Amino acid sequence: MFVLNNTPSIGNNFLAELRDAQIQQDSMRFRKNLERLGEIFAYEISKTLAYIDTEFETPLGTALVSVVEEHPVLATILRAGLPLHQGLLNYFDKADSAFIAAYRQTTKDDGFVIQKEYVTSPDLNGKIVIVADTMLATGRSIVLSCKELLDQYRIKQLHIVSVIASTEGVAYVKANLPKARLWLGAVDEEMTTKAYIVPGLGDAGDLAFGIKE
Repeated sequence: MFVLNNTPSIGNNFLAELRDAQIQQDSMRFRKNLERLGEIFAYEISKTLAYIDTEFETPLGTALVSVVEEHPVLATILRAGLPLHQGLLNYFDKADSAFIAAYRQTTKDDGFVIQKEYVTSPDLNGKIVIVADTMLATGRSIVLSCKELLDQYRIKQLHIVSVIASTEGVAYVKANLPKARLWLGAVDEEMTTKAYIVPGLGDAGDLAFGIKE
């Protein structure tokens, strides 16, 4: 499991601005910081991929460069994951994309269940797949979404990217997706009774795209 804020870096500045209640009111900057973190995660994940030495002709000769042998497929859970997905796509610019529509539906006892509406995806058989969702709270949304993909395809490697996770969510993902590799910005200890991460940053979807009805 990779946790970005375990090591001092400029990524912590972006994470701090995402958490800051004043700065996060600028939705464009909020989306941009998610995108920046997506780029950082893409760079870190790229270190785990296979490379192949390839010759390229320059104006003055031939250069031997190690380039990515196989590009991953990028998947995201709508809607909060879109800016994070864009950051990953900025670096893995030859990647295909998959999209998953899933959301929390409140129950009569003030709990919630995860509803999945649809999945649209290229062929994932034998592919490296990176699934991005901004927040990993209970972990139920990401596990449901990933299991949907794993039931349909023989995925070679599964990576999960989230900006902020809860300790409970991390444990749930590890228990249900033991082969998945986690890439996280930060891990917070607490959650509210409505499964919002504390201190977290609030509702990432609303902050990025406006308050939903």
